Amino acid sequence: MLPDRTKAEEMLLEAESRNPGPWGNHSRMVAKCAQRIAVNCGMDEEKAYILGLLHDIGRRYGVTYLAHVTDGYKYLMALGYDEPAKVCITHSFAEKDISGYIGNKDVSDEDYALLLRLLKLYEYDDYDRLIQLCDSIAFPDRVVDLKTRMDDVERRYGAAYPLSKRQKNYELKRYFEKKMEKDLYEAVMDCSQN
Repeated sequence: MLPDRTKAEEMLLEAESRNPGPWGNHSRMVAKCAQRIAVNCGMDEEKAYILGLLHDIGRRYGVTYLAHVTDGYKYLMALGYDEPAKVCITHSFAEKDISGYIGNKDVSDEDYALLLRLLKLYEYDDYDRLIQLCDSIAFPDRVVDLKTRMDDVERRYGAAYPLSKRQKNYELKRYFEKKMEKDLYEAVMDCSQN
């Protein structure tokens, strides 16, 4: 189940009031890119937008790393929104491998076990893959190329961005370009404009 767009936007605004920061506009940029790609792929553009908007909603609880993934999942599941809850988990794990996460693993043993269980349980669909890709090209104020975004994550987190994760992001780019029959950046070029 999904909230509608208005409710999702209200949820993001409320979350930003609890923990202001650039993550809110990053989420909006992911949502715009996801919607644009979905239109070009014959996917549900409204669903893509909402999933993009809520993928980082766990940041409502403060400045965290891995915890934002499980926090978002638990918050949305408590509200009955299982589809965006899933994306809270899957957006950070294109490879379904926790060891590739380069930020602090600031979760309890219980949440770590939950994350392992969910990654094993979930079958990824094109919406999971779409948000993974859009998360990898979205700065708060503009669309950037994959390398720029991955280098930024590496710089901010102070750890090397694993080669296999870099390759997976390029694989996602090629996958959606084939589906769209269009260059990724051409498809999302106007997302940076208000």
